[in-house]
Amino acid sequence: MKDSIVSFGEIVWDQFEDTSILGGAPLNVAYHLHASGWPVRIVSRIGDDELGRETLQQIKQLGLPLMTIQQDRDLPTGRVLVSLDEHNEPSFEIAAPAAWDNIQADTVLSQLAETPFHLVFGTLAQRNETSRSSLHRLLKQADIKFYDVNLRPPYTKPEQVLASIKAANVVKVNREELMSLDDWFMQGKKGRVEEIGRELLNSFDLSLLAVTDGDRGAQLITRDEHVEHKGFQVNVADPVGSGDAFFAALINGFLSGLPLDECLKQANRQGAWVASQQGATPAYPEKG
Repeated sequence: MKDSIVSFGEIVWDQFEDTSILGGAPLNVAYHLHASGWPVRIVSRIGDDELGRETLQQIKQLGLPLMTIQQDRDLPTGRVLVSLDEHNEPSFEIAAPAAWDNIQADTVLSQLAETPFHLVFGTLAQRNETSRSSLHRLLKQADIKFYDVNLRPPYTKPEQVLASIKAANVVKVNREELMSLDDWFMQGKKGRVEEIGRELLNSFDLSLLAVTDGDRGAQLITRDEHVEHKGFQVNVADPVGSGDAFFAALINGFLSGLPLDECLKQANRQGAWVASQQGATPAYPEKG
C-alpha cells in the first residue's frame, strides 16, 4: 500500500480575463498524485462564501477528499488575477488576506492522528504567521518533505525560503529561482546550473534537486548523478499548472524508486501534457 501524501497550502481561483479556474499549487499537485494512485490529502482553508462552496463541489468532482480542507467564517476564498504576456508566460496578482493564510494545525494533526505521511509544500502559503506555524508543525511530523520554491514576490522572504530548504529532502526550482538562491545563500558563486545546483544540494544535505528551464527542459541532481532532458514540444494552450504537474510526476517517480533519467522523462512528459491542455487539472485520458 502506498504511503499517504499531504499537500499543504493555498487553494485559489485563477481569474483570467474571460474565465475563472480553480487552482493553487497544492491542489494541482494533489490532483496529479491522486491520478497516479497515491492517497492524498489537501491541507488548506477556504472561505464560507460562494467561491468556497464552488471550491468544495469542484474538488469533490476531481475525486479528492475534503476532510482536511478548513472553512473560515471571516476570510474569503483565495483569488489570483492571472495575465499572460506575448510569450504566454503568466504573471500573478495574489489577493490578500485570504482564508489559506489562516490554516489551523491542531485540526489537521488530530485528523491525521498517527498516520505516517510525506509532505508537499511551497513558499507562498507561508506569507502569514498562522499558516507558516502550522506548516512547521506538520514538517516535524512528516517523513519525506518535498519543497517547490515557487517564488511569488513580494511573498518570498529569504529567511522563510532558507528555513524551508533546510527542512526539505527534495527541492524543485526553476533556473531563475536557482540564481536567486545562489545570490541569497551561496554568495553568488555563479557558474553552470549543474555546479550551482550541486553546491545547493550539498550545502543543505538534499536528497534530490530538480531545476526546470521552461521549454528547454529540466535537470535532476543528486550526490552521485546528474541527468538532463530537453523536454517535449507541444502546442501550449495554458502554461498555468504545468510546473505542478512536473513536480507531482517527480514525486511519484522518486517515491516509486524509478531510475533518475526515467523519473525526469516522466516529469517532463506530464508537465508538457498539462501545458497543452486548458486548466491545471485536466481530465486524464481513459486507459484502454
